[in-house]
Amino acid sequence: MEKPQFRPVGELTYNQAVNELDGILRTMQSDSCDIDLLAAYTRRATELLTECRSRLTATDKELQAILAGLQQ
Repeated sequence: MEKPQFRPVGELTYNQAVNELDGILRTMQSDSCDIDLLAAYTRRATELLTECRSRLTATDKELQAILAGLQQ
């Protein structure tokens, strides 16, 4: 079984990462999910989740700084 090829997470936009996560979830939930690829899909989903969480946290901090600047 050929391992899936993924683009580096850092090259994806946030929306692309979320869409890929959605696709992985659908694949893993389907009856046709190849058990031999389950670890690769799980590893990739973890990478995507970590990246998305990091970007959300960074955006939240940036927004808080912008709003704090408005209050001064």
